[in-house]
This record gives sequence, structure tokens and C-alpha cells, in this order.
Amino acid sequence: MSEATDKPLRDDVHLLGELLGRSLREQEGEALFDLVERVRSLAKSGRAGNAGDFDRLAALLATSATSEALPVARAFAHFLSLANVAEQHHRVRRRRNYQRDPDARPQPGSFDEVFTRLKANGIAAGDLFSNAAALRVELVLTAHPTEVVRRTLLQKYARIGELLAQRDRTDLTIPEQHEVLDALRREITSAWETDEVRQERPTPLDEVKGGLFIFEQTLWHALPRYLRALDHALRTHAGQPLPLDAAPMRFGSWIGGDRDGNPNVTADVTGQACLLGRWMAADLYLREVDALRAELSMHSGSDELPPVKEPYRAVLRDVRVSLLHTRASIEDALRTSDGWKTWSGSGALIDDRELLDPLLRCHRSLHDTGNGIVADGRLLDLLRRVHAFGLTLVRLDVRQDAARHTALLDAVSRELGMGSFAEWDEPRRQEFLLRELASRRPLLPRELSLGHAEREDLATFRAIAAIPRASLGAYVITMAAAPSDVLAVALLQKESGIREPLRIVPLFETIADLRRAAETMKNLLAIDWYRKAIGGKQEVMIGYSDSSKDSGRLAAAWELFQAQEQLAGVFSDSGVELTLFHGRGGSVGRGGGPTYLAIAAQPPGSVAGRLRTTIQGEMIQAEFGLPGIALRTLEVYTTATLDATLAPPRPPRDEWRAAMQRMSDSSARTYRALVHETPRFLDYFRAATPEVELGAINIGSRPARRGGPTGGVDSLRAIPWQFAWTQTRLLLPSWLGVDAALEAADAAEVKAMMREWPFFRSTVELVEMVLAKAEARIAEWYDRLLVPAELRDIGDDLRARLLRTVDLVLGITGRERLLENNHALRRSIDVRNPYVDPINIVQAEILRRLREKPDDALRDAFVTTANGIAAGMRNTG
Repeated sequence: MSEATDKPLRDDVHLLGELLGRSLREQEGEALFDLVERVRSLAKSGRAGNAGDFDRLAALLATSATSEALPVARAFAHFLSLANVAEQHHRVRRRRNYQRDPDARPQPGSFDEVFTRLKANGIAAGDLFSNAAALRVELVLTAHPTEVVRRTLLQKYARIGELLAQRDRTDLTIPEQHEVLDALRREITSAWETDEVRQERPTPLDEVKGGLFIFEQTLWHALPRYLRALDHALRTHAGQPLPLDAAPMRFGSWIGGDRDGNPNVTADVTGQACLLGRWMAADLYLREVDALRAELSMHSGSDELPPVKEPYRAVLRDVRVSLLHTRASIEDALRTSDGWKTWSGSGALIDDRELLDPLLRCHRSLHDTGNGIVADGRLLDLLRRVHAFGLTLVRLDVRQDAARHTALLDAVSRELGMGSFAEWDEPRRQEFLLRELASRRPLLPRELSLGHAEREDLATFRAIAAIPRASLGAYVITMAAAPSDVLAVALLQKESGIREPLRIVPLFETIADLRRAAETMKNLLAIDWYRKAIGGKQEVMIGYSDSSKDSGRLAAAWELFQAQEQLAGVFSDSGVELTLFHGRGGSVGRGGGPTYLAIAAQPPGSVAGRLRTTIQGEMIQAEFGLPGIALRTLEVYTTATLDATLAPPRPPRDEWRAAMQRMSDSSARTYRALVHETPRFLDYFRAATPEVELGAINIGSRPARRGGPTGGVDSLRAIPWQFAWTQTRLLLPSWLGVDAALEAADAAEVKAMMREWPFFRSTVELVEMVLAKAEARIAEWYDRLLVPAELRDIGDDLRARLLRTVDLVLGITGRERLLENNHALRRSIDVRNPYVDPINIVQAEILRRLREKPDDALRDAFVTTANGIAAGMRNTG
């Protein structure tokens, strides 16, 4: 980003900062404003290299009363949130600038740039069209365990983004400019006066409603615009329009269906979540149908329509009545927690065809009567929405741990006097499962003595049987390790009376399971019953979180790459279509990072026009929070998937594989020696980071640990593991072990790998981004205040490793400074640092006081600082 293109962003950030300052003066008084300005001046000076000013800053904040320091932290947190809005808006502005200038080169990753490049590299127009038309990308939203910002504030930030867009208009009159500025002041003041601390932990249904909000806010409007852009690009570059029924982008969700380790997600929650999605869909369709009725006032139509004065309005009136009844019947069912059980949909719209058919009749009639230009406006957008969203808006996956299915079947086998399913070896389990799958008699007796967990698991399967099939997506098995784990779910679906079984998706996530994934699937595909049951298609999920927590990011990346290669080979040999489902998080340590870079780095043959991936935590807002951002996100997922399908990277050289394996082994040894094998490490982790305190605040419905509050790193969920290190800005999980890996490598070979191997280049560039965000000085401050003297040597060693890793990465990139080639990100980090530093200093002091004498005021203060640091770091969990 050049200085010229950067200036509008700087102007926006400066304006928002000025308006925030005015709000502080008016709402809190000159004393707070002066203190904020003093802190900001010291923080900037400290960042400029004046170590004395950093010490003065730390002393000022650490010795202040909480009542004085907290408003300062709040002020900086609000500024960072406003800066985020400005940056998001600037991304939209840059995209528009690319599209506004006919002489400019197309924006990287855009339809025009990628389609032009693919054709220049020999891809025929027909192949481009057929692959685009057949594309299947599904984005799966998950709950917000690291989204600490309340939905109320997110709505205010969205309005601020809209106002910045209005301010960009060149035709605004002076009174209109004043109106925009006044509106910005109102939103900023309102945000300041809003309590950012949730007083109650959100329930799973709260999270469901938050997930649906993003559809109402942006995705509903962005999807037809995205498809229009794709249609235009295909007409231009391939000579054919996008087929009417094409749905290259679809949406799934885990919110309300992911029960892995979350006892709060019950069968009733899943049933209600599905109804809430249908309610939102009916409500959104109603708005569009009402608008269409106003638009389609033509007095005549084709023979497909009724012979009345305004035939289109007559058809749409009937559609409207059905939608109203659908919405009302769902509202009745939602009045009780188990109302979903009795909702039969009688008289309501259930099947997508019931909505599609009358709309298609109108579309054909308009074309037949010479009104195609009208047909291909709002009506076409609505048809495309139906193909993408259906009547459910989003399809809910169900996820549960393989061990829970084993426990349920073990209880059944013991009850029936068959022995212990849990104690059987794999061949005996398979024999039992296949026998029962083939049997026509029921396995489960009417009366079955079960524990609470087993009853709930059985209730989940019975809920799946009762919920309309279109509301549900896949059944994902966490910690899948053997074919019997998949067959167990198949049997439980059969025994629960599920007429249209959910597709079963094994999730391989630990290093050991990833290494066995291809062999496990090969053995599963060798079972005749299963091979016939899947109909030539299989989805496999790979997990980035636990694999990274297991052996570190670099080793996990290599294991994931190899697992995908091997899985692609197994399914290619078997003639079964494979869809890989990527369980990515927001942080680099959980597989996060720039979308195009991540997809381009996948092994050749592993994408093949099909991609499923999770969109997690704060990344939902980052990628879909503004309409223009949502549009760009959908475009990039599409072009990156097509690029990886039609122009996959070459397989790596054998010598690079060997080098990568050596680096992976060195990295994993270093990581595991500290994280898993150093007895004092867990004590250090809990002292130096706010891991314990994060588990106690109201930022998600799921417990931070599997199996209760005690246990080691293995029991800790990957998200709080990452989140805790992000708060202290050491970002340990994303880089630990990289120093050992690069020290074990040949420098010349590594540089060649950087130039020619997309996977390796992507891995190193993501580590570089993390290192640029990490701050040894801030992490040291936490140690000084919070860590017992006998544990501080661990922190000293980690910070030394961090600095060593920076030197090694700079050595192989050939740059003098991290992110030297990425001006936009480098500047963003540099601008944020002086504002995040004071919040860190305040948080460390609050943690010290909280641990000495806990009270509710300090806990609320901690949440405020966690919010601010998350805003400053962007990708937190």
C-alpha cells in the first residue's frame, strides 16, 4: 500500500480518534482526557526507542487505582475497535478503487485477475466455466469462544462503517457532511457509554442468534451481489452465464450442534437452533417477496400464471401467505424448549421446491413475455438465494466425540448381556457393528438403563430423526481413529429411526490420528456395506487446533500437508469423491491466516473444486462484518478454490520433503520437550497468562477444558490455549520450535523452498506475521508482575527463543525487518502497538490484584482489557 492509497485510511483513523477524544472530554471530563493523552505520548515514545518512557508509562499505570487505570484502558480499547472499523472500510474502498479505474490492473484474487491468469496459462474457457459452475464451497460458522465483543457493540461498529462509506461520497453538501459527522459522534459516544462486559455467560441459543445475525446483517445482501459478479466474469472470460441453479457458495453451522465437550448443547438446543434458522429464513424471504409484489405489477403473463389482472402479484400473494404461516408456526413452536418436537411443519414451507417452483414460473413468464430485464433483477437474486440458503438459511452439523459413541454402545452391549463394546478390539467391533447394520431387527430395547451422558447422546440421535433433514448437514466425529468410530455412528442413526442418515465425517486432529488417517479411510472404504452406503462421496475433516497444540504449528502444518496428500491418493485410487473439511481457527496457531495463501498452499489434488472450512470466533466479523468485506471474502474463497483446482502447485521435490521432515522433527522435539515434558511449564503458563481468568468470564457457552477445570495442557481446549498466549503477546504456540527447525536446515535449500514451494512459503510467511505481532517486552512485564521467581527462567528462555526465531526468519527471507514486503500489515501493527501496550500493562496489574484479592469489579476490569487486547491483535483464537 503506497502512501497515497494509505492516506484515506490515516484520515479516517485520525477522525475517529478525534471524535473519541471529544466524547471522552464530554462524558468523563478533561482529567481523563489529559491522562489518556499523557499515556499515549509515553507509549509512542517508548515505542520509538525511549526505554525510559516505557518504564515511566508502566510505573504510571501500575501505581494508579483501578478506577483511574481502567478508563484509560477502555479508551485505548475503543480506539482500537474504531481503527478496526476504519481498516475494514478501507479494504472495501480499495476494492472499489480497483474496480473504478478501467486502466488499473485487476485486484489480486479478484474474478478478473484470476480468470485472466488461468486463461493465459492455458486453461480453456469451457473448463473455466464448467469448474466454476460445479464449484462447491461451504463456509461453516462456529460459535464465538474468543469473540469478546458484545453484539450490541458490533452493531454500532457496523453503523460506523456505513457512515464512513457515506463520508466518502464526493457529492455530499456541507450540511450533509455535518450530518455524517454528528452521526459518527453519536455512535462513538453511544459505544463508550455501553457496558462491554457481559454480565451473564451466553447460552448456546444466544450464540445461535448471534450467528444468524451475520446473515441478516450482511450475507443475505452480499450473496446475490457476489453471484452477479461471478456471472459477469464468466460471461466475459468464458462466454457463458452462471447457471440459474448454480450454488458455488453455501453455508453451514456448528452453533447449536457442536456438543463436543459442551454439556450445554442438548437435543433441545439443536432442535431450537434448526427452527431459529428456518424462522430467520422465512422472515428474510418475506421481505423480498413483499418487495417483489410491489415491483411486479405487470397486468399479463404467460399461460403458466393464473389468468387474472395482476398474475405475478397473485402468485406471490400465495407465496407470502405460506411464508407468514411458516414463520407463525415456528414462533408457536419456539415458545417452549421442546416445541420443536411437535413442529410438523403442517401447512408450512418445508421443501425448497415449494418456494422455488412459483418463483421459477414467474421468472419464465417474464422472459417469455419480453420482460427478461425485469426477471433478471430482484427475482433472479431471490432465486439464487433459495438455491444457496434454502428454507433453512444454514445447515447445522452435529459434532460429538468418538468416545461418547463408544460409551453409549458399551452401555447397550452390557445391558443386553453381549459383553463390553469398549473392551473389544477393532475387528470384533467391526464385526458387531456390521452385523447389526445388516440386521432388520432393532438392537435397542424399549427400556434401557443409561447414565445421563448416554441418555443425552441417544436423545441427540432421536432429535436428528425428528428434525427435517434439510436443516441438518453432517455428523462430525471428533477424535476419530478407526473405521469402527464411523460405523458406530451409522448404527446409532439406523437404530434411532433416521430415514435419511446424515453423512458421517470423521475428524482427524491429533498428530497420531493424522498419520493414520489415510490407512483408516482405506480400511473403511474396503468394507462393502460402507462403500455402498456413501454413494461414491465422502467428506473427511482435518483439525488444525489439536495437532498444533500437540506438536507445534510447524510440525502440525507438515503433518496436515502429508495427511491431505495421502487421503487424496486413497480416494483417487478408490474412485470415491473426496471433500476435505478444514477445521481452521482465527489464529495462525490454529490454521488461520490469509485465505488465498492458505488454499494455494494445499497439496495438489486435495481441493478438486470442493472445499469446506470453518469460520471461527472473531473471524466471522472480520470476514463478514461489513457488506463490502463479505463480498470480497466470498470472491476470494471462490477464486482461490478454482485456482487450486485448475492450476494446482507441483508436488514438492523429494529432497524438500526430506528437509521438511527434518525440520518438523526438530521443531516437534523442541515444542514437546517444553510444553509436554517440562514439569514446571504448566505452572508457568498459568502464572504468566490469564488462562485461568479467561475460563471464568462470559465469552462462550463451552467450558475451557475437556472434563473439568483441572488437568494439563492436553485437557485444555485449543482455543483458550491460543487466546491466553495472545493476551500476553508472546504468541507462543504459533512459533515455538521454529528456531530449532531452521537451525537444523540448510540455508540455501530453505531459500529455494521459499521461492518454489507454496506450502513452505505460506508456512514461513504466517510465522513471520506472528513474530511481527509478538512482543517480548510486554511478555516480560507479565512475568515480572505475575510469575514466581522460581519459574521466571522459563520465560527468560522463551523470550530468548522468540528473538532467535526472528533472526532466523529474517535470514531466510533476506529482509532487514519483519513484514518489510507487506506495508499495509506492517503499518497496521506499528499503529496499534502504542495503543495495545498500555492495555497490556493495565491488564497485568489487574491480574496481580485479582489474584491477591478477587472481586467482581476487578473481574469486569479484566474483561475490558481482554476485549481491548483482542481488538488490537485481531486474530486471537
